[in-house]
Amino acid sequence: MMKRRIWIGITIVAVVGITFFSFTRDQKNFEVAKNLDIYHTLFRELNMFYVDEVNPNKLVKTSIDQMLESLDPYTNYISEDEMEDFRFMTTGEYAGIGALISKQNDKIVIAEPYEGFPAQKSGIKAGDQILEVSGKETKDMSTEDVSNLLKGPAHKPVKIKLQRLGIKKPFAIDVIREKISINAVPYYGMLDNKTAYIRLSQFTANCSQDVQKAYLDLKENNPESLVLDLRGNPGGLLMEAVKIVNFFVPQGEEIVSTRGKVKQWDQVYKATAAPMDTIIKLAVLVNRGSASASEIVAGAIQDLDRGVVVGSRTFGKGLVQTTRDLSYNTKLKVTTAKYYIPSGRCIQALDYSHRNEDGSVGHVPDSLISEFTTKKGRKVYDGGGVVPDIKIDVDKLSTLSIELVTRFMIFDFATKYSSENESIPQPEEFKVTDDIYNQFTDFVKGSDFKYESQSQDDFDKLMETAKREKYFGIAEAEFEALKAKLEPNLNKDLREFKSEVSEMLKDEIVTRYYYQKGAIRSSINDDKGIKIAIEELNSETAYNSYFEPGKVIASIRPPRAIGQYYEVESVVAN
Repeated sequence: MMKRRIWIGITIVAVVGITFFSFTRDQKNFEVAKNLDIYHTLFRELNMFYVDEVNPNKLVKTSIDQMLESLDPYTNYISEDEMEDFRFMTTGEYAGIGALISKQNDKIVIAEPYEGFPAQKSGIKAGDQILEVSGKETKDMSTEDVSNLLKGPAHKPVKIKLQRLGIKKPFAIDVIREKISINAVPYYGMLDNKTAYIRLSQFTANCSQDVQKAYLDLKENNPESLVLDLRGNPGGLLMEAVKIVNFFVPQGEEIVSTRGKVKQWDQVYKATAAPMDTIIKLAVLVNRGSASASEIVAGAIQDLDRGVVVGSRTFGKGLVQTTRDLSYNTKLKVTTAKYYIPSGRCIQALDYSHRNEDGSVGHVPDSLISEFTTKKGRKVYDGGGVVPDIKIDVDKLSTLSIELVTRFMIFDFATKYSSENESIPQPEEFKVTDDIYNQFTDFVKGSDFKYESQSQDDFDKLMETAKREKYFGIAEAEFEALKAKLEPNLNKDLREFKSEVSEMLKDEIVTRYYYQKGAIRSSINDDKGIKIAIEELNSETAYNSYFEPGKVIASIRPPRAIGQYYEVESVVAN
């Protein structure tokens, strides 16, 4: 009888367990079906009874975007209209005129024509205002709208009506669209007789071949060291990162692995090919804009003790996205895994909801950080991003410089200067002289340019609070004295920040004559990050000291700028 009761108990437990599991699964399916039905009925009622006409496409896309945003920043819905831009991001190829456009105030202008492509070959210049595309006025259009008009079938013409500074009447140009393939390596060359340099701007399809070609060309100069510049590189295709690391590490080395919910999708990526060079001294330049595939390269090189990483902490994106086909030619780019570099650490920021203003890794508490070791036993840590072996703090731009860029004073002056000067010296030789800088200061003053500093803005808020709490009266004289000192003075600030403003002016002016490659050539001599990399690579003792077992990454170099990176509003490739 006792045995029978025990078996009955076991049977009941087993049945209850099975029923509970089935109920949980069915309950989840029911919740999905229920909420989809709620969404359908809500949308139907909204569409029928809302006081104004609604745009179904816009409404649904907004709801999808907000839903996915609640998961992570990288899971995205790609509508049919966005497929061309998506293909460009992954392949670096599209059919168009080969230029960047941006919206400046209410105007759509050419921000930069790509050298050797239709826009530049047709005589289109940076600063040209686009008035019409194929007979359609661009007034009130967004950059995306104009971009879609400029893109189209290769080998087909598009008529563009332009207004150019210095030419009174608008003029039209027929530009033959071409397949535009942006070179992922915009520049490579020798920094000195011992140090090679390769700039990689994106991880698009076959970019590893561009890196390989650049390195083989440079190897004819018998370099002893290589600087691989990944600053501002937002990443891209994982396999391209694996191939680039493979160039410099022995066959068979693990480079990166991915792990997620679907275990059969987990992968370990190793160096499968014979390397190009496992001996050359290597420095990888990074900054906050170096993300995703850039972090795989920098992190793997660091974990395998193959080279030194120089710069500032990287962005911290260690999530893997997979694209899934949806109906009506749309796609879902969904996060399916995290990637882990050879030491076992994940470079994904532990908390991507609290980042710096530029989106990079914010402060991570020590309690959340784990310790790992490199191949030779150096100590490295997770928590988000790759911390360089040689950390260089970046000087922040002054408020004046930021305002001059965002309000297009730098850009507009470069347009004016290039319209009045047929040529300038070679990029390495061109300098912003006192005469050019004085022309710029006169230009800024003549444009009625005014700005407020962050200090002044915060001070005004403090004054309001003091008045509300009735403390202002007892310290009014002190408040007024401090206000006078914080008041932006354009003349004084243009003198105070002449050095950094001149650097930005030089970059923009050189780009007008020598395009992107020229701007890179121009900046190399004054690039603090490159100077420090060369210094460490040229010292055998200093370089080898970074790979001592037990060493903690990273060392700290004095605060210096690593080159200036800034963006203008709404820049779109065409």
